[in-house]
Amino acid sequence: MLVNLQEVLSAAQKGNYAVGLFNTTDTDMLQAVIDAAEEMRAPVIVGTAEVLLPYGELKLIAPAVVAAAKRAKVPVVVHYDHGLTFERCMEALKLGFTSVMFDGSTKPYEENIAETREVVRIAHAFGATVEGEIGHVGQAASGDNLAEDMYTTVDEALAYYGATGVDALAVSFGTAHGVYKSKPKLNLTRLGEIHKAVSVPLVLHGGSGLSEEDFKNSIRNGVAKVNIFTDLELAGVRAMQEGLQAGQDYLEIRNKKVEYIRKAVEEKIAIFGSANKA
Repeated sequence: MLVNLQEVLSAAQKGNYAVGLFNTTDTDMLQAVIDAAEEMRAPVIVGTAEVLLPYGELKLIAPAVVAAAKRAKVPVVVHYDHGLTFERCMEALKLGFTSVMFDGSTKPYEENIAETREVVRIAHAFGATVEGEIGHVGQAASGDNLAEDMYTTVDEALAYYGATGVDALAVSFGTAHGVYKSKPKLNLTRLGEIHKAVSVPLVLHGGSGLSEEDFKNSIRNGVAKVNIFTDLELAGVRAMQEGLQAGQDYLEIRNKKVEYIRKAVEEKIAIFGSANKA
């Protein structure tokens, strides 16, 4: 069942759970995510990100992702993550994505606001939703190197949401993309303050590698969407390594990869509390 972000995140907010975004660069990963979601009767978000397009071009992966979402027995959002350019976000919408994230965080503030507002206007005309971001989302250092000024402030969140009208908001509170080199230092107090001030669902980027406690505390403080990719990559690599060591052929290794990634997705769905919410 193909839906947009609003259709799954509003329920997540009310139910105090989170819905996972599992980025997929190929149909092996796509099958693993959909199978896990259907098995656990969980709403799910699938898609890809602009930085991942060299490993799975948008025109190639989009038809498969959209078709899989329509066939699924559970609600599935097809989301374009970290869209760095207006043109690519428009391409995703034309290809049938029901949600886009416009990442204008590196642009001057007023330019970010203006472009995000325009993406929101067009996406809503498509019946799609938009995630925006304010702060150094997914770029924070961890441990003692974390700078306090990298956290999103309440005033920033309020101003950005009011000016753009995004449907979900990614904020910076101490997470980072990729593999953590040391334990992340999450500012849950700041996250909770933003949640109380802004009604829009909040998004956690850089979810791979966080502890179960980190996830649950973040969800309690307003996170309704969690992004996962690195953990899926690691599961797939482990499957390939074990398959090669066992002398399995290409197709056997392919199925092992789907199985391992599916299990990784199921573990996250259980932690996020979205099982049996479809």
